[in-house]
Amino acid sequence: MILLPTALCQGLDYNVQATVQGPSERDHDRIQSGLFPLTRQANAYMALDPPTMLTISVALAAAAALYLAIEWRSVRETSLLYWSAGFATITVGSTLALLRGIGLLFIGIWFANGLLVVAHVFFLIGVLRFTQERLSRAWLMIVLVWFALLLLPVGPQWSKVMLMVNSLLVASLTLKASFLLRPHGKSLSVGAVQLRYVLLIHGLFYVAKAAIAITPGTLIDLATFGGLIIQVSLVEGAMAIMLIALSMTGTVRYRREERIARLAARDPLTALYNRRALEVRAGHFFKDVSPAQPGALLLIDIDNFKLVNDLHGHIAGDRLLIALSEMIRTALPERSLAARLGGDEFVILLSGASSERVMELGSGLREQFQQYADKTVPTPQAVTLSIGANVFDQPPASLAALIEQGDVALYQSKRGGRDSIRFFERAMVELRQ
Repeated sequence: MILLPTALCQGLDYNVQATVQGPSERDHDRIQSGLFPLTRQANAYMALDPPTMLTISVALAAAAALYLAIEWRSVRETSLLYWSAGFATITVGSTLALLRGIGLLFIGIWFANGLLVVAHVFFLIGVLRFTQERLSRAWLMIVLVWFALLLLPVGPQWSKVMLMVNSLLVASLTLKASFLLRPHGKSLSVGAVQLRYVLLIHGLFYVAKAAIAITPGTLIDLATFGGLIIQVSLVEGAMAIMLIALSMTGTVRYRREERIARLAARDPLTALYNRRALEVRAGHFFKDVSPAQPGALLLIDIDNFKLVNDLHGHIAGDRLLIALSEMIRTALPERSLAARLGGDEFVILLSGASSERVMELGSGLREQFQQYADKTVPTPQAVTLSIGANVFDQPPASLAALIEQGDVALYQSKRGGRDSIRFFERAMVELRQ
């Protein structure tokens, strides 16, 4: 027979009665008046319980790693693969950190925190791939610094030194990644800007964490997760995982959409603008046209191009089109536009043009192209360029109307024996009709 203390028996009897009858009016008043603070403190402590926060971090990091890996499979952007590996490393490291609770301090502290550093190395490599930058080999010193921590004597200051070094290594990697995402003279996507500032804030937090670690009187015990800064760090870690993962995804998604838009605006063979893209950009181009700064259109057509396809094959014809597009791209002045309208027809819009300048550019293209064609695709009849040009000092009604005028001049060039440049004149319209 087991005898229980009277107080405990009374307590049990009270609890049974309370369960059956419900709380008394006095108990209700005590609850309402806040005389049970320990319950609230326990709930608050459980909300920031280190094992709970680490478990949340494990779940978030695993989800982020899986999501970025799926994105990589569809986009094939290498940076996504490294970022996914970083979150996978955090998943393993946070899981190992839980082993501190059963006394495995070497794995739960040194090894787990080392994996946190490795994860940020993966993040930095991902940013390097995204920005196409390179790092100095001096960054390999991070590995030596981390292994040197094994030589530290175990003592009261061990946790502080470990936390400080870990924080500085993570901060240096993160701040470097943020620095690499600076604009470089070009506008950044919304996702890249967000990732840059999330990494910046994350890195500055670890700088502050390192400073607090060496502040005299600060309580830090890595073995038991003791210390306010460790509690705050666990919360920050969970938030950082979500924000960094979302920013990384947005960064790559914007680049993919930008790439798709760029491909949609380009001719697939020559990489010049297609007609639709030229129409979109022509409106802005025409706004700058004035008597003081006239514009010009050159409509270019290859003479006897069919002979090239018939005698040398379509692959040779494609190579000739690509060669002409490269010549146009090289000769194109600033603030000018060039496009392939289709087939063997190209168009150039010149800014700040004159008849002399048009003649100089057109003659240069004709001479260069004929030499290339004679050498690579000899034909019974010379493969040359016919060009119809139009100089205008007022914005035209539309790009289509301007091209139509250029086509009239091009027709006169073809009619006059080809291999020439003709300028548009109003009288040409009557002759063509």
